[in-house]
Amino acid sequence: MPYSPKIGDAIASLDTPSMIVDLDLMKSNLKKAMTQLLPTGKNIRPHLKTTKSAILAHKMVQAGAKGGCVAKLSEAEVMCRLGFTDLLITCEIVGAAKVQRLVELYKKHKSIRIVVDSAEGALAIDQALAAAGVPEPMPTLIDLDVGLRRTGVQPGFPALELARYVATLNHLKIVGVQGYEGHLQHVHGYEDRKRQCLESMWILTQTVNSLELHGHQIDVVTTGGTGTAEFCATVRRVTEVQPGSFLFMDTDYRNAVGAKYANSLTILATVISKQGSNVVTIDAGLKSLTTDSGLAECKTPGYTYGVLGDEHGTLTWEEGEAGKGKELRIGDRVEMVPSHIDPTINLHDVYYAHRNGVIEEIWPVDARGCVQ
Repeated sequence: MPYSPKIGDAIASLDTPSMIVDLDLMKSNLKKAMTQLLPTGKNIRPHLKTTKSAILAHKMVQAGAKGGCVAKLSEAEVMCRLGFTDLLITCEIVGAAKVQRLVELYKKHKSIRIVVDSAEGALAIDQALAAAGVPEPMPTLIDLDVGLRRTGVQPGFPALELARYVATLNHLKIVGVQGYEGHLQHVHGYEDRKRQCLESMWILTQTVNSLELHGHQIDVVTTGGTGTAEFCATVRRVTEVQPGSFLFMDTDYRNAVGAKYANSLTILATVISKQGSNVVTIDAGLKSLTTDSGLAECKTPGYTYGVLGDEHGTLTWEEGEAGKGKELRIGDRVEMVPSHIDPTINLHDVYYAHRNGVIEEIWPVDARGCVQ
């Protein structure tokens, strides 16, 4: 009989590595975010580059969110195919192949919004829409650099110049501004993170004010992530925030913002070899847990994780700790907390969502590998 976990199974029966979600912790995270942010009157548009799941996108909307964000066009294609169409694509769409795919998607789903940060990028999309005979102008946001130095037009005259140019195009319609302060999401220290975030928001709102003074109607001002959304939501001119990692969290965010949200997602792994009195090998390596934000951590305190390659990791503990329950044996199970949730999820096919160790829901990672 082929391996096929099902609802009602115990997580103890899962093969490993498996991605598991504690439903109670996840729902608590969602409730905390909505309780804090909804009373501000801002829209919450969760960034789906974290979950890559249409089921979870719908769950967040049911809890009070307004649509979602995706990073890449291919993610938008998947979400739309699965019936979730209220989307902002937060990365620039550049290149003939990608622009043509965007046009085809927009023909079917007029709720799609995009961002631009260059005249060249805007013109290519405008021309493709014209060539395809699409009469409705595509809702477009000016992407503004508020300090990240990754994408976005510079504040001041460059932003005004780009907006003026986009306004001359027949098939794009400026509806707002995006200014993502991604460089501040993991700043340690609440007050320091707040201060720097509000400085970025000043850049954003000053540009919005300038655009409006020059005749542009700005209905959407979108910004913020898990580490800054609470500050962004206090800014009058901001209309929506884009947190994503809050639902599951990781060690990088936890180290920055504290225990406000719980680590609700872990990678279940098995001890497959014992290599010494205080060292074992587990079946979760680089293909199960990413290391760009540091090493994952074992959910049970007292163990230190190390990478042994694609398929393997190591857990060690202090000598003499065996008598305190630290010794791990072949066949034991451990839960690993990811250091960076987004790319870790992208390594897995399925979420197994459980309550008290029993699987209640199974969700596919719909947009796994969608990086185009």
